[in-house]
Amino acid sequence: MTSKPKTAERKRGSGAQFVYSILRDEILDLTLLPGSPIDEIRLSERLSMSRTPIREALVRLASEGLVTTLPNRSTVVSNIDFMNLHTFFDAMTLMYRVTTRLAAQFHTPADMANIRARQVEFAKAVSAQDALSMIATNREFHAEIARAGRNPYYESLCLRLLDEGRRLLRMYYQSFDDQLPREYVQEHEDLIAAIEARDIALADSLAATHADQIVRQIQALISRDRRQHIDL
Repeated sequence: MTSKPKTAERKRGSGAQFVYSILRDEILDLTLLPGSPIDEIRLSERLSMSRTPIREALVRLASEGLVTTLPNRSTVVSNIDFMNLHTFFDAMTLMYRVTTRLAAQFHTPADMANIRARQVEFAKAVSAQDALSMIATNREFHAEIARAGRNPYYESLCLRLLDEGRRLLRMYYQSFDDQLPREYVQEHEDLIAAIEARDIALADSLAATHADQIVRQIQALISRDRRQHIDL
């Protein structure tokens, strides 16, 4: 009698995970643009499942800031606050610097093994030109650095910024047509070397440079002139 409810629960959980994965990827890949409505009925028909796992998935996406529930109870893809991007960039740069400095000071051999493993995964994603995998593996790379810093408060804030910045990172890779130059993969390698050498000042400097080039590339993409100059 007790096994049936557990089986049903597992099915519900896996269904919600399935919906979550699909919507997350479509949001991060900008297939679902900021402000786009999410129609639960159409989504239910498209995925051939009830609305319960869809709602569970939307709750999870909302907790990650990827969707927003409006007062009329409809759901839309969360907008990107371009007017206040400078505040995000300030925080992101600071977190890159602080967490990398702390990792250089407090890392263990196990931390370095984890950081290197995440870098291998990131490099493979770059070689495959798999943007969604690049986003995911880049997150885990910097998350491992934050963990190595042994400060749970900075780690928590760093993870929040990494998650909130995933769509911006998609734009960053998109600006290279998903063919990230090798020099930017090397930036990760340089960070690893500085952390392993416990060179705090160099780790700080490299982290700042790493953040700066990402910010500049995104800013250039946003400000790019895409007007069509047509003779009338």
